[in-house]
Amino acid sequence: MKEKTLFIDASKEYNPGKNQNELGKKHIDRIVETYSRFRESDIQTGIVEEKYSYVASFDELQENDFNLNIPRYVDTFEEEEDIDIPAVQGHIKKLEGELAAVQSQMRKYLEELNLNG
Repeated sequence: MKEKTLFIDASKEYNPGKNQNELGKKHIDRIVETYSRFRESDIQTGIVEEKYSYVASFDELQENDFNLNIPRYVDTFEEEEDIDIPAVQGHIKKLEGELAAVQSQMRKYLEELNLNG
């Protein structure tokens, strides 16, 4: 374990605060549990918990010029869903139709108010 380094990305593990964010008990427990699993096992280089932690070897650190930036080791990238452009365009067209109907009704109401005023 001497030549292994555990990286934990707990950047999303907090309770938002007014002036300062706070680690809650569940966040601290998750960090400690991840560290404990790392210490108690014979983990080879790799992921301890996907998108949360990673175990890097000394050689891997050396290959990265000893850059210890967590995102270099813990991949938290979430692939975005493909957007169904035709469906979105259809939804926009439907909303535009609804808007036109509401605007038309609004014009009628305003005309009635002017006639009666």
